[in-house]
Amino acid sequence: MPTKLFVGGIPYRATEDELSQLFSQFGEVVSVFIPMDRETHRPRGFAFVEMADDAAAEEAISKLDGSDMGGRRIAVNKARAMEERGPRR
Repeated sequence: MPTKLFVGGIPYRATEDELSQLFSQFGEVVSVFIPMDRETHRPRGFAFVEMADDAAAEEAISKLDGSDMGGRRIAVNKARAMEERGPRR
């Protein structure tokens, strides 16, 4: 079963291909998603990487959490389910 990882602190110029290459060292990468800001249409500085299995995800976390990517220290951990939000004002 695929495991989704949260990757924080990525360089704003990072691409989905770069993240896919980085994480593929530890196993099969199913998908990479870099959210964009609604107003500026620029990357928000974090991403979600989905790994094919839990063992690959755990290895990626242990090897990449706190590592350097493009001069920035990245944080890698399992993504949490999105919390319910109240209505917007």
